Amino acid sequence: MKRVILRLIVLSLIAVLGGCSSAPSGRYAVEKDYGPSDRVDVSHVPDAVPRVEPKSRGGNKSPYTVLGKTYYVMPSGSGYKERGIASWYGKKFHGHKTSNGETYNMYGMSAAHKSLPLPSYVQVTNVSNGRRVIVRVNDRGPFHGGRIIDLSYAAASKLDMLGGGTAHVEVEAIDPGSWSTSSAAIVSAGSTATAPPVTSTAAVGKRYLQVGAFGLEATAAEAKQQLQQMLPGYQIRIVPLNLSDRTLYRVQVGPVQLNADLAELVSRIEAAGYLRPHLVD
Repeated sequence: MKRVILRLIVLSLIAVLGGCSSAPSGRYAVEKDYGPSDRVDVSHVPDAVPRVEPKSRGGNKSPYTVLGKTYYVMPSGSGYKERGIASWYGKKFHGHKTSNGETYNMYGMSAAHKSLPLPSYVQVTNVSNGRRVIVRVNDRGPFHGGRIIDLSYAAASKLDMLGGGTAHVEVEAIDPGSWSTSSAAIVSAGSTATAPPVTSTAAVGKRYLQVGAFGLEATAAEAKQQLQQMLPGYQIRIVPLNLSDRTLYRVQVGPVQLNADLAELVSRIEAAGYLRPHLVD
């Protein structure tokens, strides 16, 4: 009987010690973040489109403390411009909640910042090669010394910084209110909440759904070809926009009707990897 009791005590101690020494599980067991096993072509993923949004209910508490350090959230991103080191994050957080409660998608054009209000829109320029992207800031971080912004896998890929892991960048906030003078309605996939009620199926003022704006005409042509195969019956056009320092090639689908079918169309386009399509006249 004593041997049985002694054996049970030994087994219990082994179990307790094993539990104390077990490694963390899930994404927190991964010390270094990583991307997909094979490089994914994200050249067709359009930049984030700045639009006026209310501040998120989550992620804007100020001050807040992480790893013993206190951070303060800016009341506004107006005038913000900074140079420093950018990093990127991928599969470790893919599918998990961001600081403002959204779901992180490493194939979307998003970013994390320690102090900009959520959400914010910024232009990020890789100063070593001149490449630029526009991303929507919806997360907090990076909480690593010397880094000013954490980019999604897609944004980092478009800046050609995946190999090195970091890059010297310039980050400049965008004022969504002055970004576009268009009265474009932003349509969310699966919802027609932003669309006014209509009583006819007539097209409203020949409106188009802008799928993306690309820096290379060849990339816009590839997107046009893909959309033509995917959306027979719609006109797919490329509309150049000449800026002071570059030309953007906007890919648009239409004409579209402001009715329930529009949400389904947006959903199909987003499923193909073109994020945040929006209406333009």
